[in-house]
Amino acid sequence: MTRVDEAESGRDDASSRDAGAGTGRARIRRAIRAASRPGPWKRGRPIAALALLLGLLMLLHAKIPNRIGNVGSLVETFLPWFGLFIPVLLIGALWRRSASAVVALLVPAVVWLNLFGGLLGDRSHPGGDLTVAEHNVGAGNSDPVGTARDLAASGADVLALVELTEQARGTYEDALSEAYPYHAVQGTVGLWSKLPLSDTQPVDIKMDAGPLAATQPVDIRMGYTRALRTTVSTDQGPLAVYVAHLGSVRVNPRAGFSTAHRDRNAQALGEAIAAEQNERVVLLGDLNGTTDDRAFADITSRLRSAHDAAGDRFGFTWPAEFPMVRIDQILVRGVEPTSSWVLPATGSDHLPVAARISW
Repeated sequence: MTRVDEAESGRDDASSRDAGAGTGRARIRRAIRAASRPGPWKRGRPIAALALLLGLLMLLHAKIPNRIGNVGSLVETFLPWFGLFIPVLLIGALWRRSASAVVALLVPAVVWLNLFGGLLGDRSHPGGDLTVAEHNVGAGNSDPVGTARDLAASGADVLALVELTEQARGTYEDALSEAYPYHAVQGTVGLWSKLPLSDTQPVDIKMDAGPLAATQPVDIRMGYTRALRTTVSTDQGPLAVYVAHLGSVRVNPRAGFSTAHRDRNAQALGEAIAAEQNERVVLLGDLNGTTDDRAFADITSRLRSAHDAAGDRFGFTWPAEFPMVRIDQILVRGVEPTSSWVLPATGSDHLPVAARISW
C-alpha cells in the first residue's frame, strides 16, 4: 500500500468515526427529548381543566347567581347546547394524546346525559283523549290565512294563539270558525275550541303598559292583556285552560340577559295557577323561556311539561328558521300527556306545538 492509499484510508476511518459519533449524539438528544416530554397523563392539563369546569358548570347551573346580568338564567336557557363543547374538547384531547383530558371529559359527558339523555329519543306512546296546540302566530305574519288553515289541519281540539294583532284577529276568527265553533279572545291571546267554553276572563300577569295605563279606558287597556283563563267542557269534566304570552327578553352588553318583565309575568302567572281550584289544568303559551330557567319555578313546581314527559327529542321552537330553544310550552296538571310534538313552520317566526293528553 502506498503512502497515498494509507492517507486516504486514514481519512475514511476518521470520517466513519465522526459519523458514528454524530449518530450517537443524535440518539442521545432524542433520548433526552423523549425523557423530558410529559407522559400521556401529564399532557393536556389545560384541556382537562376545561372539561372539569364544563362539567361543574352544568352540574351546578342552579348555583350560578343572577345578580349580575341574569347570567344564571342565560346559562339555563341554552344549557343543552353546552354539550357541544364535549366533542370539541375531545378532539383537543386526542390531538394532544392526553389520557388525563380524555378521562376528565367523562365528567361533563355523564352530567349532560343525566340532564338531557332522556330527551334524545321519542317518549310518546299511543292513546289520549284530547289534542291541544299552541302557536305564537307572530305580529309580522304575512300569511295569517295560511297559518290558520295549517293549524286547523293539525286536528287540535283546543288551539291557543298568542301575539294576535287587532288587524289579524278578524282573519283568524273567520278562517277558524268552521273548525272551531267556540272561541274566546282577551287582548292579544285567544283560544279556539271544538268544545264549549265558559268562565273566560283575563289573567293579570302584571304587564307594563306604561305609566298612563291605569287611567286608560278598559277597551284600550285590553290591548295589554296577554293572558286568559277559561274552562273547556269535556265528557270527562271541566278542564281549566290558561293561555299566556309572557314579556320578551333581551341580551345586550350593558344589561346582560334582561328578563325583568318576563320574570314578573311568570311570578304573577304562577300565583294565578296556585289559586286554581280545578284539579285538571293546561297552560298553553309562549313563555319566552325554557322550563330549565329558574324564573319559572313557581309554574314548573305546579305543572309539568308535556314535552318533557312524552315528546320527541328536544322540540325546539324558536327561531323557526333554526330552532335553538323551546320557549313555546304546554304544561299540565291532573292529566297525563301521551305525546307531544312540534308542528311544521307557518308564516311566524315561532313553530307551533301540540300535545295529546289523557284523563
